[in-house]
Amino acid sequence: MQLIQRVTAVIEREGDGYVALCPELDVASQGDTIEEARSNLQEALDLFLEAASPSEIADRFHREVYVTQLDVALQTPHIDIE
Repeated sequence: MQLIQRVTAVIEREGDGYVALCPELDVASQGDTIEEARSNLQEALDLFLEAASPSEIADRFHREVYVTQLDVALQTPHIDIE
C-alpha cells in the first residue's frame, strides 16, 4: 500500500526558464516552461523518494510549510519588476 502525501511546488521564472522547488523535501528542478518545470520536479521527487532511505526522508521532510505573500517597499527605482 502506498501513502500519498501532498507537497508544495513553488515555481518561479529565472532567466529564460523556470525553477521549481519542493520546500517540504528541499528538492528542486527546472524547465523551459511552467509545465516542464513542474513535471521535472515531480520526476526529481519520485527519484529522490526511490533512492533515499526512510531516515533521510524523515530527516528532510518539513511537515509544516506555509506559502503566503508580503508587501514590501522597494527603495531602488532601478528595479524592473514587470
